[in-house]
Amino acid sequence: MVDEQTDDARVRTALLRGIRRGTWEVGTRLPSESELCATLDANRGQLRRVLAGLRADGIVAGGRGRPPVVRSTVPVRAFETFVPFSRWAESIGQVPGQRTLEVVRRPAQEGEARMLDIAVETPVVAVTRVRSLDDRPAMLERSCFPVESGRTLLHADLDQGSVHDRLIAAGVRLVTARHLIDAVAASGLEAETLGVETGSPILRERRVVRDDRGVAVEFADERYRPEAARFSIEHPVLALGREAASASPTMDA
Repeated sequence: MVDEQTDDARVRTALLRGIRRGTWEVGTRLPSESELCATLDANRGQLRRVLAGLRADGIVAGGRGRPPVVRSTVPVRAFETFVPFSRWAESIGQVPGQRTLEVVRRPAQEGEARMLDIAVETPVVAVTRVRSLDDRPAMLERSCFPVESGRTLLHADLDQGSVHDRLIAAGVRLVTARHLIDAVAASGLEAETLGVETGSPILRERRVVRDDRGVAVEFADERYRPEAARFSIEHPVLALGREAASASPTMDA
């Protein structure tokens, strides 16, 4: 028996692929439920669950008696749970790729050391890669690991597979991740690798991953082309009263 969640993912991937490739263009109505079910080899329950998810992601508009309309082709990357880039790409029906620019053991720079809770110039393993979606550059990834967690990457082929899968296979426990998302101007390297103008706005996501002991095992600084992804965060709304907690930044700018 096919797992319901897995089969829903298959239907979602097929529908997203059709939207991305122009079968259903932005601003146009999707076919009727019966037509989509036949095209996607889905039942109505599956299709409605998938469309609800795409509405939540801002890909499709409509509902409650209104026909669904394609709203956007920009992939949404959610951060309620941490999903590696490769798995996220596959979940949206795109083929992930990577090109490694550098894997090196070197002293930690000040910002990296602060994020990893280590002293400046402590040895770290630094990885720089260009990540792609369907062979188009989407993100420049700079990751930094304490030698204890990152040494397994020094002699690995990082153009294949997932860095996080390699860490897990080496016994590194990835338990929590904290993110800071903002916009920055593209530097020379970012402009060159992502195919954008120097100084143009790009999305930046910085992330610190910790293990089950609370020890930082990765600091990542990722720069996305604006049309490559939109970021989504969903969380409970806390009641605000006299004792409402004040927000504090998770990372320094």
